[in-house]
Amino acid sequence: MEETVFFKRKRVVFKNLSAYGFINKGDAYCFSKDILDGQFRLSVKISADGRVYTNVIDAASNEEYVLHRVPGAVGLFTCSVRGVYEEAMIDIADKCFEPDVFKSVQAREIIAYAQDRYGDSLEYLWNKLPDNAVLRRKDTGKWYCAMLTVSSRKLGIPSDEIVEIIDLRAKPDGILEIVDNRKFFPGWHMNKKSWYTAILDGSVATGELYEKIDQSYLLATK
Repeated sequence: MEETVFFKRKRVVFKNLSAYGFINKGDAYCFSKDILDGQFRLSVKISADGRVYTNVIDAASNEEYVLHRVPGAVGLFTCSVRGVYEEAMIDIADKCFEPDVFKSVQAREIIAYAQDRYGDSLEYLWNKLPDNAVLRRKDTGKWYCAMLTVSSRKLGIPSDEIVEIIDLRAKPDGILEIVDNRKFFPGWHMNKKSWYTAILDGSVATGELYEKIDQSYLLATK
């Protein structure tokens, strides 16, 4: 099993590495620990660009152990090494990395806008839906924005391109005026009577999206 499985769509938070036990070697951060009562030593290196490299060394032979990476490899011993290795990777991913799902310029601008204007950060609420996140008001706990990645086809567009979208609130009597199926679409994964969707590809000006985020924020009061 490759390291990338555990760190997919995540980015390293370098300030968290030292607290975890990583040592700054200049061009990379390094961490190591004995596992399985000292029978093996796990080493983890995170490069300056956030790439993760690992190896497991057999203490008895001082050679690299690789069977834990082989999906078809079975046996109690191999499974024990694999289990400890996976637990370590999950723990590092949880404590030293943060989600890095949304890549488009508009998505990043919106994330920064919500942080600057309202002090809100994306919340990733569902382990089974790691590409879905929400912004919510602190005072009411209500969502005023959802950001997701979906196939264009799910919005009624004849394409399988994966796009980043934003869901926003609107008054029910205004939805029909907003949704035109060109710039704005019926709310994806939301109540279509009070939510609508825009694709974060520049088809809607970023300034207009800021205004609509503010409007959605004001509606998230009950």
